[in-house]
Amino acid sequence: MWKINFKLFLKLLIFFPLIFYFGKRSYLAYDEGFYALQARWILEKGNWTIPLWWGDFNLDRTIGIQFLIAKSQEIFGENLFAAYLPTTISSIVMLIITHKLHEELIGKKFAIASPLILSTTFLWFDYSHLATQDLIYSCLVTIGIFSIVKTNSKKELVYISLFGIWIGLAFMMKTFLVAVPITSLLPYLIKKKYIFTSKYFWLGLIIGFIPFIVWSTSINTFLDKNIIFHLLDKFNNLSEENTFTNPFYYYLWNIPVTFLPWSIFSIIGLVHGLKSKNSQGFILFYFPLILIILISSFSTKTPYYPLQISSILSLNAFIGIKYLIEEKRFKFLFIFISSRVIPLLVVTIIFIYFLFLKATINFNLRENTFLISGLILFALAWSFIKKSQHSSKMISILIIGPYLMTSCFLQSGLFTDRSREIRETMENISSLKTSNNRIIKVDKSSIINTTTHSKIIRIALLTPNLGEGIDNIKTLKSSELAWSIFPKEDQTKDTSIKIIYENEVIFPWKLIKKI
Repeated sequence: MWKINFKLFLKLLIFFPLIFYFGKRSYLAYDEGFYALQARWILEKGNWTIPLWWGDFNLDRTIGIQFLIAKSQEIFGENLFAAYLPTTISSIVMLIITHKLHEELIGKKFAIASPLILSTTFLWFDYSHLATQDLIYSCLVTIGIFSIVKTNSKKELVYISLFGIWIGLAFMMKTFLVAVPITSLLPYLIKKKYIFTSKYFWLGLIIGFIPFIVWSTSINTFLDKNIIFHLLDKFNNLSEENTFTNPFYYYLWNIPVTFLPWSIFSIIGLVHGLKSKNSQGFILFYFPLILIILISSFSTKTPYYPLQISSILSLNAFIGIKYLIEEKRFKFLFIFISSRVIPLLVVTIIFIYFLFLKATINFNLRENTFLISGLILFALAWSFIKKSQHSSKMISILIIGPYLMTSCFLQSGLFTDRSREIRETMENISSLKTSNNRIIKVDKSSIINTTTHSKIIRIALLTPNLGEGIDNIKTLKSSELAWSIFPKEDQTKDTSIKIIYENEVIFPWKLIKKI
């Protein structure tokens, strides 16, 4: 047992540079800043039931991810590492389950390849460093897929129960979206319909729904109608035309782009999976295909919806790589594109960046160094691919390139310190005598559009002593501070308000003081 655990530890150690970052962090406004701010109010107000937003009830989603962030910070301290810990743990679990799926559906040989492919795809890597529920939800979907695959094992009853458990937990994360992967699994579930007649499935389903049942029972005492109707309202809004509405073909280009650099291999693997008539084909081909069709028919389309099939796409990418290496008809073209065309393309991108884009993109020295180093290492690694190499060595080199590139990208801070300029500005503001250790309120009337909303979320999260939201700056008392978009021309009309701090980074927000 010790040897098995030690081997698992060594395998997990490989992913350390892709998962852990201990430099300075900062949030995006949407959606992680939104959730982090709600988690902060949970801790400050001790309200673990109702999601709040500037003192008002926010009832369009569950309190799942906010609860996890707050609980993590309650245990490990109110710091950003703790805020990202639920996502980090889910990332590790998802990699382990992907490894297990590879063993079950493809074979134990080179099973480490699929989680390595997964961890170096842009989509998964991006969301594994966001404090949102998307990666956690996708991890639960992957667990659900693994559990149904394992229902023929000796521990059949355990996995049947687990298949029920994940559904309830996933509902707590993304509510009605859980219907999409379940529907996509129907061709496979029809073959295993005995699952639904098992009492262990229904027991697991009840266990999985316990968090939602407890939460909904608690929150309903404060509402005029059942929380499920508020959640349905949100679902109906998403199903209608809105700012996230995209054409039906959106995922035909979005998935290949967000699944780089493994997109073409995954597509080849999907096509290859069509030929499979056994359970492997149901999971590797029909499941992702049906899911893509379902999310394409939904009005709201976002880049992170396909995250729930990213493990399966990674398995398909490995199958695609293996097929190209072993198929003599395509091997030469595959090696030529991989070892010559793509490295040349990457080098060209680097030159274009330095000649035309560097001056307009505000990257600092650290970001530039790690970004360029990652691209160079990727191009260099793939240039070593040779026709004479053994297939296992070729696969290793293919994976090493994106692995080194992604590791450098993480350490650059581009995927972790996402609001660097605002963070640096707020560090300067916090050092000022006029604002040091002072409570700073927020003028809610200044939140007039998505730009001001986005800015104030990030500013609020970086404000050490954040006060309550106020409806108007006229309610400020003498010497009190607040964030507001208070125009300079209004200062001539209202001499009782003084602008303490302003700059272009936090514009149009200003730190004001009531004299």
